[in-house]
Amino acid sequence: MSVNKVILIGHVGRDPEVRYPEKGKAIASFTLATNDRAYVTADGVQIPERTEWHNIIMWGKNAELAEKYIRKGTRLYIEGKLRTRSWDDRNAIKHYITEVYVDNVELLGK
Repeated sequence: MSVNKVILIGHVGRDPEVRYPEKGKAIASFTLATNDRAYVTADGVQIPERTEWHNIIMWGKNAELAEKYIRKGTRLYIEGKLRTRSWDDRNAIKHYITEVYVDNVELLGK
């Protein structure tokens, strides 16, 4: 048995980009920032705040929700799964990207 589950709470980094590649099926993509707070270790070493950026992908009804209500700065709760894909650029260099495919989303805050 295996589990591929991601839970994130963070702020949207840019307005969602929504596409309709198939009839009526929307796909939204944007970034989400999560932060690890700064702290001081027991021996006095100061560790600065760290921001992690996540690539978010939404399909169907969730993508339509993103188009209507999600904007840069919106605070979100996201549940989904990790997917990694690769592609070759013009110079035949292989690139990889890891994305969170959203199963459930909730808008937090006002």
